[in-house]
Amino acid sequence: MKLSITGFITGIVLIIVMLGLLRYRPWNHNGSVNIKDVVHDGPNNKAKRQLTVGYLPVTCHLTCPVTDFASKTTHANTNFNSQVFSDFPTVVSALQAKQIQATFMIVPLAMKLREQGVPVRICYLGHRDGSEIVVAKNGKVRSLRDLKGKKVAIPSPYSNQNFVMHKLMEDYGMKPDDITFVVLPPPDMPTSLASGAIDGYFVGEPFCAKAELDGIGRVLYYARDIWPNFISCALVVHEDLIRDNREVVEDLVRGIAQSGAWAETHRAEAARLAAPYYRQDQKVLDYVLLSDPRRVSYVQLTPTDEDLQQIQDMGIKMGLLTKHIPMRELIDRDFVPQTITPALIDAAKIPDPQAGKIH
Repeated sequence: MKLSITGFITGIVLIIVMLGLLRYRPWNHNGSVNIKDVVHDGPNNKAKRQLTVGYLPVTCHLTCPVTDFASKTTHANTNFNSQVFSDFPTVVSALQAKQIQATFMIVPLAMKLREQGVPVRICYLGHRDGSEIVVAKNGKVRSLRDLKGKKVAIPSPYSNQNFVMHKLMEDYGMKPDDITFVVLPPPDMPTSLASGAIDGYFVGEPFCAKAELDGIGRVLYYARDIWPNFISCALVVHEDLIRDNREVVEDLVRGIAQSGAWAETHRAEAARLAAPYYRQDQKVLDYVLLSDPRRVSYVQLTPTDEDLQQIQDMGIKMGLLTKHIPMRELIDRDFVPQTITPALIDAAKIPDPQAGKIH
């Protein structure tokens, strides 16, 4: 029985990777960046090097485009090109093909990759909180028990949203198969809810806010109320980059940390900056970042053993992770700056999102 479960899990991972390869087609890029996915082309002529960093258009990854913008409008040592993906299978395939060597990724998936021998390390966190369970606005669902027998979307089996959902089901005395889970790219979730293809979804912002603003959905639970100081995503870096170019990794982690400190205290400007990267209406990001500061936070982002051990333990309990990886092998905190100051972003340089591509 143990072997069959292991084989089933391995099969799921292989399917995810193959779908990502078919969708992303890394063999077509020859190591180059897909320029249509890089918003900011303007150079920082004082930079000596550059790096492409992957992200999804969720506010858990907001500091990635902020760092991209900051690196090209200040005198940073490294230009950071943020490359947008629509789902995590494509991120996995791009990372494994070394199309990218740094990316934001859901924490349990990073743990799974490490478990399978992919040499990645978690160097920083992306956020705190920032995810909600959303159901139809005019539906009858008032508690988790009302979702019994229903269909709920998650971004990946290896998402913290999936882990937290099962924790909540345990709290309500529900069985794992009481809810049918489907995997959808986050941008597809609001439209799937509106069409009735799913009965709810659990994902990072701004796709929860979009359902609210479009009048099709409402928040049933905030992740922070189920799992305090909830973490979904982290900055994951390939060990080859850490070994071969520590200065770039140092620039990246410092840039992400400073971008988080800036975004936390410049929320309106952060929404305006991120809108073209996310290909989202700015009012959606305004709603996420300004309506309630507790909705998503960009402070206290140094990964701790306790934070990640809790996630790993839940993954093992669910059978999605199969062994305990020592935190010293999973986390690299060497690049976290001792003092974190807000990024030096000139708000006057942030363009109008309606203008489209940034130059």
